[in-house]
Amino acid sequence: MSTGVSTSTDKIIVDKSRSHRNKAVSRAVRTTRERLQTATGLAPGFEREMLQLHIASAAQSALAVPVVVVLIAAGGIYLTQEIGLIAWAILALSVHALGMIVARRARKQEITTDNTRRWQQIFLTAQVFMGLTWAAFALQTCGQCSGVTFDFYKGSSLLVALAVTAISTLMLRHAVLYAFLPTVGALSISALLRPDPATVGMTAIIAAAMMFLVFMTHRLRHTSAQLLSSQSEKDDLIAELEVAKSMSDEARRRAEEANLAKSRFLASMSHELRTPLNAILGFSEVMFTEVLGPLNNPVYKEYTSDIHRSGQHLLNLINEILDLSRIEAGKYDLSEDSVYLVDIAEDCIGMVQLRARAKNITIAEQVEGGMPAVWADEKALRQVILNLLSNAVKFTSQGGEILVKAGWTAGGGQYVSIKDNGPGIPEEEIPVVLSAFGQGSIAIKSAEQGTGLGLPIVQAILAKHNGEFILKSKLREGTEAIAILPAKRVLQSLPAVTETQAVAPRKKSFA
Repeated sequence: MSTGVSTSTDKIIVDKSRSHRNKAVSRAVRTTRERLQTATGLAPGFEREMLQLHIASAAQSALAVPVVVVLIAAGGIYLTQEIGLIAWAILALSVHALGMIVARRARKQEITTDNTRRWQQIFLTAQVFMGLTWAAFALQTCGQCSGVTFDFYKGSSLLVALAVTAISTLMLRHAVLYAFLPTVGALSISALLRPDPATVGMTAIIAAAMMFLVFMTHRLRHTSAQLLSSQSEKDDLIAELEVAKSMSDEARRRAEEANLAKSRFLASMSHELRTPLNAILGFSEVMFTEVLGPLNNPVYKEYTSDIHRSGQHLLNLINEILDLSRIEAGKYDLSEDSVYLVDIAEDCIGMVQLRARAKNITIAEQVEGGMPAVWADEKALRQVILNLLSNAVKFTSQGGEILVKAGWTAGGGQYVSIKDNGPGIPEEEIPVVLSAFGQGSIAIKSAEQGTGLGLPIVQAILAKHNGEFILKSKLREGTEAIAILPAKRVLQSLPAVTETQAVAPRKKSFA
């Protein structure tokens, strides 16, 4: 049954017909982007994460508040001998225990974006009840105490409780305000009813400390939100990289499959086309040369010449496609040896001389003498120079000139330059002619049809030799193609070692 998804290698890069392995990553990227694109305030995702951090902190510091309550109650009983502080301690510990039960229940449940606000209100309510217990402590009196000792004890205890509350509820918004606003209110009422300096001073100190800690916890919470945002951005980038890596792996796999299919196709095409082409070329040549007898109709002889020429063109096209495919696939191995670049250039000139004379083209040589050998593949270099000479002869008009130069480069390498006075190539079309099957517009109109693979093959062969190919051209002035071999390919001959007479050994004398 068809799934409606094309699986051909030439239409798709990523295989979408199977379940992709990065769905979870894509979902995480989408969620992170929605969270980061919130215009104002904290995103709901950050509120949820901060609430989870508060729950974890409450579970870890569950003993902090009970220890403070017990120490405050013990210190108060020691100073005042008031047994009522035991009842207050039991009340405070009970309220704190209820808060821990709420935290444990929230920890077991899943905190989502929808219920985050409700859980925040529950925890703030628990802080309000805990704040009422501290307000009850602030209203404690001591009939047997004298001076400001008891007020100093209460103020110190409330400051310690305020600091512990601020640290333990840092990730819960407005927790310090909700927890100690009842205390400040109770102290303010006590200061109005009994306006002595100790009570008023303690109220002012507690109120100022509460406002300062509210400000500091707000700043710290904002800093934590920024850290969470940075962490989220990092997770987003990691997820994006995972998606890109997954897609690139899939694309590479598809490309390898397509390359394998191309190689198989080219191998099959080479076998299937070369076999009938050999018969076409052989029989057409036999008929054109009239080996088995004359052809009575001269038109038939002309047809056989056309058949032979077309077959040669098709065979050359197949060979060039196979050469370029082997080079691209990394299967083009060089058979390197010590060869002379000038000799190869002269041989290639002789091969194209007949075609050049047919068009009345003059080929001139300008070669530096005493050129040493180079370490290269002779067959590959011959193909490079033949391709460049063939292009020069092909695109040069009747009576034109071609100049072949060979010599040293400035860096110590060797080069072969082939310059013609043909129609030239527009500057914007040079990248086109250097690409596979690319041809210049003027050249197509003024010359015989070509395959457009000669220059790409030249460029690839020179790259295999660590060389360089330069194409210079001016419109209606001509073209110069330069093939360069690097200095490390040049074999410098060492001078012969001259024979020297052996040094006679010195006689040892013993005193």
